[in-house]
Amino acid sequence: MHFPVKICCLGLLTLLSCRNQPVYSPTSFDESQWAKASQNGELVNEGLERCRRFVEGWLKHADSISGLIPRNLDQDRDIWNAKDAAADNYPFMVLTAALTDSALLAGSMREILETEQQLTNRIGRLPDTYRFSKRRFDVDAVDMDAIIFGASEYIKDGLMPLTEWLGVSPWSDRMLGMLDDIWAHADVESPYGKIPSTNVEVNGELLQVMARVYWMTGDDKYLEWSARLADYYLLGDHHPTRHAESIRLRDHGCEIVSGLCEFYVTIHFAQPEKKAMYQPHIHEMLDRILEIGRNEDGLFYDVVNPQNGEVLNARIADNFGYNLNGFYAVYQIDSVEAYREATVKALSALAPKYRNHAWEGTSADGYADAIEGALNLFNRDPVEPTADWMDSEMKVMWAKQQEDGVIEGWHGDGNFARTTIMYCLWKSKGLTAQPWRVDLRLGAEMLQDTLWITLEADSAWQGRLIFDKPRHREALNLPFDWPRINQFPEWFVSAQDGITYQVVEKDDVDVDVEGVEDLRSGLEVHFNGKTVSFKVYPH
Repeated sequence: MHFPVKICCLGLLTLLSCRNQPVYSPTSFDESQWAKASQNGELVNEGLERCRRFVEGWLKHADSISGLIPRNLDQDRDIWNAKDAAADNYPFMVLTAALTDSALLAGSMREILETEQQLTNRIGRLPDTYRFSKRRFDVDAVDMDAIIFGASEYIKDGLMPLTEWLGVSPWSDRMLGMLDDIWAHADVESPYGKIPSTNVEVNGELLQVMARVYWMTGDDKYLEWSARLADYYLLGDHHPTRHAESIRLRDHGCEIVSGLCEFYVTIHFAQPEKKAMYQPHIHEMLDRILEIGRNEDGLFYDVVNPQNGEVLNARIADNFGYNLNGFYAVYQIDSVEAYREATVKALSALAPKYRNHAWEGTSADGYADAIEGALNLFNRDPVEPTADWMDSEMKVMWAKQQEDGVIEGWHGDGNFARTTIMYCLWKSKGLTAQPWRVDLRLGAEMLQDTLWITLEADSAWQGRLIFDKPRHREALNLPFDWPRINQFPEWFVSAQDGITYQVVEKDDVDVDVEGVEDLRSGLEVHFNGKTVSFKVYPH
């Protein structure tokens, strides 16, 4: 193995929760940590290979003329649509390519983006369902509600997660274009100004996205548009728990809970006086949900009546983490301990009582959403044994993949890849390898603020190990890293905070590190295969 002399790094590589912990000596080598890192590398390899095979499997079913992937592989294989094919499946093919195949990313993935805009944009930059056999839109009439719904799904479920990882890109341009055009066609009158919809899913998605896009762009219009929606729900007569006779605490309804919470966090920093107006109404919503919306383990029912407390659908929501993201974010700014306790209670119940739980029957999508929710919250509050539960449930989800790489043959297959990538980034602590190769096994383990890394391959490999960065700040310019739906949590990040780090090989050969830009672009590695082990620590 060879590192170039004087590889650079001046940066903070740490978890915030470990900032004040003592660090290990450069000459102290804990074999158990490298053993864990090696085990993690096996999991990262399996996960990314499964994602690569998922992309390969679905591309075989792409339309032969347009290159677009179908909605599903059964009755809907003749259409591409925004709310499903574009929102749930395609973006995580893009993300897989970004991690495993740069040529595919610049080729087919980029071509699909360009083609879908050329063929499916119907009202400005807003897409509509396209039928391959017709070579035109599926229906002649324009259904504006359906078009806005599809665009909001594509933005929140697909393009926002991509932007969280990639930053500014052609995919973020697509996202902002659709977002602006949704509001250009906001025709629903309200006492607070025109809004795009009365659908709580659409409005919740828009609140989530604009709470982030406002910081990303610095454009006040996103704050103003968000305030219209927040006023409509919190100050008017559409409060989710005060006025509604049912509240759905799973997807296709729960988006309004986390959406209002995300905007509440944004307004806390952007307009504190407005935040004070919202505070009692946000707390009222969250308190009522805690009162009547959970089972004895702290997990949410699918649907409840907030007026009388009746449980309308007692199935346990696989999207418990989506709601708890909102609770935890509000806890972070308002210090309401009950909101953190709700998170800890739910996480604590998973390992003893919810192994191989039928979240949505046998669907891989239920596992994907449940694991994602747990992983995102575990990043903030590492409740044990949540880690062991996530490991076991990933095996259940992975077992659902078919030999051809397809998982279940519907648009939810993309969520399999989304959650798998989140899991892999946890096991590598945000480290990625470029170029990726199918035999490459990159794993990491973190203890306090020291990172143990193993890199294994069957033959010689040359490339770069790229450390994560504080994406919440650098890609989105967020004031802090609150838990967000479909984000990719940060673990071990490089930031410009003036702390010098060193890289030390297992055989005690030190590598000097000086200058953040080189660590960000990656540590250059040449080795002849087998295994190399090293660690990064504060110097």
